Amino acid sequence: MRRFLVTMFLLAMLAALAAGGWAWWWLHQPLKLPAASVDLSVEPGTTPRGVAQAVADTGVAVDPRLLYAWFRLSGQDRQIRAGSYEMDAGVTPRGLLEILVRGREATRSLVLVEGWNIRQVRAALAKAEMLKPETATLSDDALMARLGRPGQHPEGRFFPDTYTYSKNSTDLAVLQRAMRAMDRKLEAAWAARAPDLPLKSLEEALILASIVEKETGKASDRAEVAGVFVNRLRVGMPLQTDPTVIYGLGAAFDGNLRKRDLQADTPWNTYTRAGLPPTPIAMPGKASLLAAVQPARTRALYFVARGDGTSQFSETLDAHNRAVNKYQRGGQ
Repeated sequence: MRRFLVTMFLLAMLAALAAGGWAWWWLHQPLKLPAASVDLSVEPGTTPRGVAQAVADTGVAVDPRLLYAWFRLSGQDRQIRAGSYEMDAGVTPRGLLEILVRGREATRSLVLVEGWNIRQVRAALAKAEMLKPETATLSDDALMARLGRPGQHPEGRFFPDTYTYSKNSTDLAVLQRAMRAMDRKLEAAWAARAPDLPLKSLEEALILASIVEKETGKASDRAEVAGVFVNRLRVGMPLQTDPTVIYGLGAAFDGNLRKRDLQADTPWNTYTRAGLPPTPIAMPGKASLLAAVQPARTRALYFVARGDGTSQFSETLDAHNRAVNKYQRGGQ
């Protein structure tokens, strides 16, 4: 009898070791996916058993009962988070649980570029991968109403940055984040503004910053460019900046700015109208926001592109005309 009991014990031990070895092997064995990458959606309130079944329902070759048993035995079954996930080739049962517990959702990113206008922003949203197009059919006015800013012009309201989002997020949610980011950056810049600026509000600072963004070819010139426009505002001189004219032309601009365009009056034509235009003309970045409220202390009233990305600044019209002749017309 004693020999029988010892034999049974040894057999049980071997079976346990074999089971343990198989379990370790299974936990580290890549799951068989129906594709190189498989989407998994875990809705709020889904039970661990439901999550295991959802994995199997995507086409992954796994017994949901076995996967659920692993969730339970791990002690982490109640820590699984809702979200949109991506199972990639090579993922193991152990790795899958880690993804679900840490909430490592499948994400995409959208880049909003400094100097873009609202048409370019909306075009980028339309092309963004896995982003639900809630705003695609909305007019600009309707869009701003949905964002809680009825009556506000959308231009310049979104901060240029890289925004990461979960798969199947909405474009409206991304725009809300970008809008709040611009609010914060603009308020911070305004709080750090230099004294005695000819700017009466955050709105005017945003408008000037958008012009500086479009007029600056070299980052080192940004504060100096802002200084020129601030000087012009102080003395009541028209800003006479081409980017505002181009913005006023809208989709009609064909890439070639003509003399008749400079003479065609629109609310954004700073050759025909004094002061700042009624709205921003693009999305300014942080550096342009700061330059608008902390302009260089300069006596310059003019600048012209040198052709290498930098600008030549002048205090007088005569000096400016000489610079134009040299850098734009090939004179000496």
